[in-house]
Amino acid sequence: MPDPDSPRVTMYTASYCGYCVRAERLLAARGVDDLVKIHVDEEPAERMAMMKRTGRRTVPQIYIGERHVGGYDDLAALDRAGELAPLLSGLAA
Repeated sequence: MPDPDSPRVTMYTASYCGYCVRAERLLAARGVDDLVKIHVDEEPAERMAMMKRTGRRTVPQIYIGERHVGGYDDLAALDRAGELAPLLSGLAA
């Protein structure tokens, strides 16, 4: 059951996307068990919405709460810097 105090994690994703799989695994390893996935390959309108929202064309594009984290490399860099766990727990500004 998700923690009601934790921010919602949303990921724009596509089938057969290795970076999406890696991002999902990293998030799961950090305790995210309620990942909202938006499949841009199945819904072309969602890809357009993602591009408008993020300014980027590639997946994954990850949001923690209202904060745009970016793609897998950005997520992994946050994790290496020790900033991902506080962000996921809602403690980071």
